[in-house]
Amino acid sequence: MLLRPSLLALCSFVALALAGPCDIYSSGGTPCVAAHSTTRALYSAYSGSLYQLRRGSDNATTNVTPLSAGGVANAGTQDSFCASTTCLITIIYDQSGRGNHLTQAPPGGAASGPEANGYDNLAGATGAPVTLNGSKAYGVFVSPGTGYRNNAASGTAKGDAAQGMYAVVDGTHYNDGCCFDYGNAETNSQDTGNGHMETVYFGTSGGGGSGSGPWIMADLENGLFSGVNRGNNAGDPTISSRFVTAVVKGGPNLWAIRGGNGASGSLSTFYSGARPNDSGYNPMQKEGAIILGIGGDNSNWSQGTFYEGVMTSGYPTDATENSVQANVVAAGYATTSMTSGPALTVGSSISLRATTSCCTTRYLAHTGTTVNTQVVSSSSDSTLKQQASWTVRTGLGNSACFSFESRDTAGSYIRHSNSQLFVNANDGSKLFHEDATFCPQSGLNGQGNTIRSWNYPARYIRHYNALGYIASNGGVHDFDATALYNDDVSWVISGGWA
Repeated sequence: MLLRPSLLALCSFVALALAGPCDIYSSGGTPCVAAHSTTRALYSAYSGSLYQLRRGSDNATTNVTPLSAGGVANAGTQDSFCASTTCLITIIYDQSGRGNHLTQAPPGGAASGPEANGYDNLAGATGAPVTLNGSKAYGVFVSPGTGYRNNAASGTAKGDAAQGMYAVVDGTHYNDGCCFDYGNAETNSQDTGNGHMETVYFGTSGGGGSGSGPWIMADLENGLFSGVNRGNNAGDPTISSRFVTAVVKGGPNLWAIRGGNGASGSLSTFYSGARPNDSGYNPMQKEGAIILGIGGDNSNWSQGTFYEGVMTSGYPTDATENSVQANVVAAGYATTSMTSGPALTVGSSISLRATTSCCTTRYLAHTGTTVNTQVVSSSSDSTLKQQASWTVRTGLGNSACFSFESRDTAGSYIRHSNSQLFVNANDGSKLFHEDATFCPQSGLNGQGNTIRSWNYPARYIRHYNALGYIASNGGVHDFDATALYNDDVSWVISGGWA
C-alpha cells in the first residue's frame, strides 16, 4: 500500500513525458483550436495526416502521417513519392479536429501572389530538412511570395477573447519584409484596421528590440509590436539560436511575448503587460482567420521556416507554456544535410554540362553578366573555357550549401534576380548572399546533380533557350515549362575547363 503514492507520481510523470503540446495545453485549461506541423504529431494520440504533397511529374497528391501515433512525420513517404521529381506542400492539416487546415493563400489587399489568379506560391517540400531525435522530417520553407491561409477557421479567438500561440521556427532564416506571421488574422485578406489580428512574428521588421535582430514580436495589424509602445522595446532580445520557440498570447488589455531556444533550455518573458498605447488595440477586434508566412492583408514579402505551431482558446499560464517548451526541447530538433548526389569540394574548379539530348556539348557559362550555356570543347579558346568554369565556395547564405565563383571574374558569383541567373560582384548584402547560394542534390533525370536555389527551394538551375534561370516545375513563366524539365535541371559536374 505504501508504494501507491510513488506509483501514482510515476504514472503522472510518464503521462506528462508522453504528452504532446496540445495535451499539455488541454491539461492547463487552454485547449488547442488549431495545431499545425509538418514535422510531428502535436497530440500523443494523433496518427492522422500532417500535410499533403503534390508532385510535379503527374500532379498526383499524397498525405504524410506520423511514423506512429504522437510521433515524427514519416519522411520516407515524401522521399519515395517525390523521387525523381519535385514536390510542393499543398495542405498543412489541422490536428485539433476542427478542420482548420492551411492551404494556398489567395490575393489580398496589400499584394497578389506570383501564381495564377494572384495566389501565393506553395512551399517546396525539400527546402527545410531536419531531424527530430534522429528521425528525418521536413519543415515549411517560406520564400517571399509564399503563403498559407484559412479564412473560415472554427473556434479561434474573435474580438477581445483570449488566445495563446507558439511557433517553432528557424532562427537563421528571416528578413525585414512583412510579414513572417503565424496566427489570427482578418477573414477577408484585407487590412480592416488596428487590432484586427494577433500573430507571432519573427524577423527584423517593425519596432524591434535590443541588438540588430531578428526578434520575436506580435503582428497586431498596422504594427509589429515588441512592447506597449510602437517603437523599440529593449527587453526584446536579438535571437541567435538555430531553432526558436516563439510565443505570443493576448487577452483583455493583457498580452505577452516569450521565447527561447527550441533545442535547449527554458522560455524567457520579453514583455508582459498592457496592450499597446496606440488607438485600436484595446479592446482587440480579432477576426479569427489563420495565416502562415504572410500578413493579414497578404503582405507576402517575408521569409522564414516553420516547423510547428498551435493556437489555443484562452490565455495559457506561463507554467503551461514552460511545459510545452520542455516538450519541444525533448522532440530533439537538429540540423541535417542539405545536399545529396555527387559531392562537391570547396575550392575546386568545376564545369557543369547540360544533359538534355539537344545540348550535351553545352556548359553553363557566362557572357558578361548573363549566365547562359555555350558549346565548349578541348579546342575552345582559353577565354571561353574560363567563362564555363566555376570555383566551388562555401555557401555565402548558408554554409550547408554552396556558391559558385566565376573563374575569370574573381569576387563575382552566380546569383539569381527575378529568377534569371547572372554573374555579379558580391556586394556583401544578406540578399546577395542568399541569392548566390545553391544546394545540389541527385539529378532528377538520374544523371549528375540538380541544383536547388537555397532561398527559393521550389526552383532549380535550368537552361532554357540557352539562358540560365531558377525555374519551378510548372508555373507562370515560359522557363517554368514542364516539358524536358528533369533533363534541363540535371547537370553532369566535372573538373573545370580552367
